[in-house]
Amino acid sequence: MAGVRLPEDLDIRLSALAEKTHRSKSYYMKEAISEYLDEYERIYQAVSDYEIAKKNGMLETYTLDELMHRNEISHDDLAAEINKAI
Repeated sequence: MAGVRLPEDLDIRLSALAEKTHRSKSYYMKEAISEYLDEYERIYQAVSDYEIAKKNGMLETYTLDELMHRNEISHDDLAAEINKAI
């Protein structure tokens, strides 16, 4: 069993949600921790898999220019896409 000391703003939000939904604060804390752990376990596994593949020489790497050439993207096309994004 772990105890958690929440900042006041989070405790207020959690209390309000629990009251509105007639669920306990513990319920929401368990749900949040479960989702957080699921996500970070997946991330850790992906990084671990990447590191193993890298160590074993199983990764192919490409420069940006190589990727652009392979996908027929010009520097002007790339600049236009960047400008659209910002």
